[in-house]
Amino acid sequence: MTVRCCSPVFFFTTFFILTFCNCSRLCVLDSAFVSCRNPSFSPLITSKKGNKPLPVETTFKIPAPVPKWPQGDYKGNGFASGAIDLGELKVSRITTFNKVWTAREGGPNNLGATFYEPISIPEGFSVLGYYSQPNNQALYGWVMVAKDVRNDQFRQALALPTDYTLVWSSDSQKIKQDGIGYIWLPVPSNGYKAVGHVVTNSSEKPSLDKIRCVRSDLTVDIETDNWIWGPKSRFNVYSSRPVVRGIQASSVATGTFVAKKDGDAPSLSCLKNMKNDLSSMPNLDQIQALFKAYSPVVYFHPKEEYFPSSVSWFFQNGGLLYTKGQESKPVEIEPTGSNLPQNGSDDGAYWLDLPTDKTASEKVKKGDLADAGVYLHVKPALGGTFTDIAVWIFYPFNGAARAKIEFVTVSLGRIGEHVGDWEHVTLRISNFDGELKSVYFSQHNKGSWVSVSNLEFEKDNKPVVYASLHGHAAYPQAGLVVQGTASIGIRNDTSRGNVVMDTGSRYLVVGAEYLGASKIVEPPWLNYARKWGPKITYNINDELSRVKKLLPGMLKTKFDGVIKSLPPEVLGEQGPTGPKWKDNWSGDERV
Repeated sequence: MTVRCCSPVFFFTTFFILTFCNCSRLCVLDSAFVSCRNPSFSPLITSKKGNKPLPVETTFKIPAPVPKWPQGDYKGNGFASGAIDLGELKVSRITTFNKVWTAREGGPNNLGATFYEPISIPEGFSVLGYYSQPNNQALYGWVMVAKDVRNDQFRQALALPTDYTLVWSSDSQKIKQDGIGYIWLPVPSNGYKAVGHVVTNSSEKPSLDKIRCVRSDLTVDIETDNWIWGPKSRFNVYSSRPVVRGIQASSVATGTFVAKKDGDAPSLSCLKNMKNDLSSMPNLDQIQALFKAYSPVVYFHPKEEYFPSSVSWFFQNGGLLYTKGQESKPVEIEPTGSNLPQNGSDDGAYWLDLPTDKTASEKVKKGDLADAGVYLHVKPALGGTFTDIAVWIFYPFNGAARAKIEFVTVSLGRIGEHVGDWEHVTLRISNFDGELKSVYFSQHNKGSWVSVSNLEFEKDNKPVVYASLHGHAAYPQAGLVVQGTASIGIRNDTSRGNVVMDTGSRYLVVGAEYLGASKIVEPPWLNYARKWGPKITYNINDELSRVKKLLPGMLKTKFDGVIKSLPPEVLGEQGPTGPKWKDNWSGDERV
C-alpha cells in the first residue's frame, strides 16, 4: 500500500513515518497507510536500461471520463468549450508533451525532475513556455498556448523573441541525468515579456520560432509557488502563480515553470484577462452537474463525537443570539437567521452560543449528520480560467484538542473547544473542459492545495476527505498530522471510520456573485458578520499547567513554546466568523 501526499519523502522508524510535502507542511503518520483506490495510470515513456522506473514515467488520469456538461450560455465559446477568450488573446490548454531532459536526483524525494515540450498545438496557436514537474509523482500537468485574435500588424499581441539567454546548464553538474539539459530564457523585443522558458538537450540556441513572447500590457507579475527541482547548487526550479489572485483578479496562470538563482526575482510574467466577462464560467445547471460529479466524500474518525448539522437545525434546536451589555437576555434565532444582525463588522457586539439548558446543549454539540448538508460558494479563479467551488460544512461544536508529547497522547482539557465550527474544502475545476484539477483542504487557519493525481477517489471522480477528530480539519489521507514539531504538538487524527458524508446528497448554493443576485438568493445567516461562538473565558495558562505537570523538565519549555505559537483558531480562544467573512470568500485560499 502507498501513502499519497503533495510530494512525499518518507523516513521510516519503528514508531512513525515523517512525510514532507511541497506545501511545506509536516505530516506525521502513525503506522496508517492509505492507498489511492481508483486512479488510472498508463505508460508514457520507457526508462533507460539500468535506471529504476520513476513515478513520472506514468501519466495520471482521473478515474472516470469527464461527463458531458449541460449546454452553456455562450454556444461554442463558454464553459468547457476548449478555449477561452482573454480579449486580444485566445488561450487553450495543452496536456500532451515530449520529454526533453530528465534529472534523476535533486528535488522532492531526491528523485529529480523532468522537462517537457508541449506538442499537438492547435492550428494558429503558439507555445508560450515549456512544462516541468518533479519525478516523484505521475505526470499530470498543463501549459497554456495562445492565439492572437486581432492580428493587428502594428500592435501584435504575440511576437518572436529576438534571442535567448542561457539560464542554466547541467553540463558541469555531477548528477544522475539523461543527457545534458539546457534552460533558456527568451529575450523579448521592446514592449513584450517572456512568460515561459525553453529547454533543450543541446548547447545550440533554440530556434526563434519555438516560442512566443506576449505584449507587456497583456501580462501581470508572477511569484514562485511549489518547488519542482534543484541540483546541489543555488539554482532552483519552481511552479509559478500570479501575485494577485481572487474573485476580482484578472491574472491568468500559464502552467509554465520558473528557473532562477536563489535571491533573484522571477524573470517571467503571466497572462492577463483583458476581457474578463467571465463567459467561461459555468451556469447554474453546469454547477449542479459539476458538483454531482465531484462532490467530496467525507470520512469521520471512529471516535468522533461532534458531527455536522444544517445551520437551521442549530437554530431550531436552541442556538442563541447574545448582545453585548444584555447577556442575561439571549434571543432565540429564526430558522433562516432572519433576526440576526446583518452585515456590519466583527465588532464583538453580538455572538452565538449553545442552549442554556445542559441537556439541550449536549444534544446540539453532537450535531445531526442525517440533517446536515453543505453550503457552496462558486467563484472565478485565475482570471476566470478556473472555477472554485468552496464546500462549507457547519459543525455546532469543535471538541477539545489533544497533544502528542513524544510517544504519549494527553488531553488539553478545554483547549480547542469552541461553538460554531466552519470548515471547508475547495474544488478547483478547469473552465477549458470541466475537469477537476486540484482540491484545497482547509486545516484550521490555513490549508494546502493537492493535485488530483495525489488524491483518493470513490464513486468515480469524488475525492475523499478525512475530517480530523474533534477539530474537523480536512486532510487527503488518513493518519496523524501534528501541528508543531514531529515530537510535540497538537494532534490531528484522521481515520476511515464507518460514518461518512456524501456531500453531493444534500447541498445548497449560497453564493455565486458572477451569476447575479436574481440567480442565487443568499440566506440571511450568511450575512451575519459576527462570531458564531462566544469568546472562551478559560485561562489557557491554567489548562496548560495541568499538562506540563506531567512532563519532565526538558519537555516543559518545548511544549509551552509549541502550544503558544499556534494561532487562536487552533486553541479555541475565539469563536469563528461565518464563510462570507473569511479572507478566501473573495481572495485565494491561504497556504
